Amino acid sequence: MFYRIGADGLLLIHLLFILFVLFGGLLVLRWRHLCWWHLPAVAWGIAVEIFHLPCPLTGWENQLRVAAGQAGYEGGFIEHYLWPVIYPAGLTPGIQVGLGGLVVLINILVYLLVFRRQKTL
Repeated sequence: MFYRIGADGLLLIHLLFILFVLFGGLLVLRWRHLCWWHLPAVAWGIAVEIFHLPCPLTGWENQLRVAAGQAGYEGGFIEHYLWPVIYPAGLTPGIQVGLGGLVVLINILVYLLVFRRQKTL
């Protein structure tokens, strides 16, 4: 039971991290000091998407699930949990890189707004 709770908790942390990568720039608009957490998270998220790097959280979750007597899963967190919900069928690596670029663009725009506000203060 402990391992299953751990795996589910790690799943929640993984989801929150992804949401922070995607929307954390909006938090930086309010609390500027979060940029020191958000920018490295964005860099990691971009690297994972563009270079198809394995995320260590996925491996840890699978290990906890196997220890709990559950089946682990192949692929990464996004492919297993989010892909069927968020990504359309037929997603190609090119589209995935485009989505990573969209995350970069959104964050650039948010940070330009942050720096612009900083100048006016």
